[in-house]
Amino acid sequence: MKPRRWSNPDNRLFPFQVGFTAPPHDFDAAPSDFLRIAPESVGVHGRMLHVPGYAHELRQRADHFHLLEEVVHCMANNGADVVGQVGTNWVHCNGSTPDDIRAFCDRLGEKYATPFHMAGMCLVEGLRALNAEKIAINSVYYWPDWRDGIARFLRQAGFDVLYCGNFVDQGFYATQEEVNALNWIFPGELAGRSMCRVAGQAPGADAVVVNGMPNWRRADGLPQRALSLLDDFEEAIGKPVVASDAALYWRIFKTLGVTPTKMPGCLLSSLA
Repeated sequence: MKPRRWSNPDNRLFPFQVGFTAPPHDFDAAPSDFLRIAPESVGVHGRMLHVPGYAHELRQRADHFHLLEEVVHCMANNGADVVGQVGTNWVHCNGSTPDDIRAFCDRLGEKYATPFHMAGMCLVEGLRALNAEKIAINSVYYWPDWRDGIARFLRQAGFDVLYCGNFVDQGFYATQEEVNALNWIFPGELAGRSMCRVAGQAPGADAVVVNGMPNWRRADGLPQRALSLLDDFEEAIGKPVVASDAALYWRIFKTLGVTPTKMPGCLLSSLA
């Protein structure tokens, strides 16, 4: 299904070509963050999903789940070697299990000769790579149905979820509406405080998960995702942190057989 011309290296802009797709109505940082830790031999191409009237509801994701195949098809036609999907809770929006998602990703990869990795499934694969069994989940900005859905999905993958809580559960905000109003960008000091609070709720956890794509403002006001803070997180709580963004990048680099130029956190550093 992939055009034959892409098998000729002379036709390619980069030796390694990565496609990303993200949920509608969000300018996604994943392509930029990924490139910042990739060697120059890697190029990135992005494609936004188009869902008119999108309001971040799980029902809308389930109704438009088929668009993911369209993305992989388009990226394969453009010569991508691998496609990464940003948006952790797409894996559970249909009530699907890890086995369902594994089969879905494998089917698309085989049909379009292009491996496809979903962020939520990469959490499962990353935790397994670290031999984690007991986990705590920092559900950050997640709405209650998102929080409960990813916890169910990870339990179905065989993990013992000792704790799962969002910023409201952790006591940092009074209502989910306050969290939503911040548009996924939070004060910088909340990052470490939240991680320590979650780790404190589950001292027996082998690893802490950060789901979704939260951003925290650094001192100069620039928002940063978990990728930039992984070393600080792991030093603060004394155990591995598997974040959705870093887990997705880890899986993509692993598929490409490419070593990133920067490897924050236990999972990415395993690629050294």
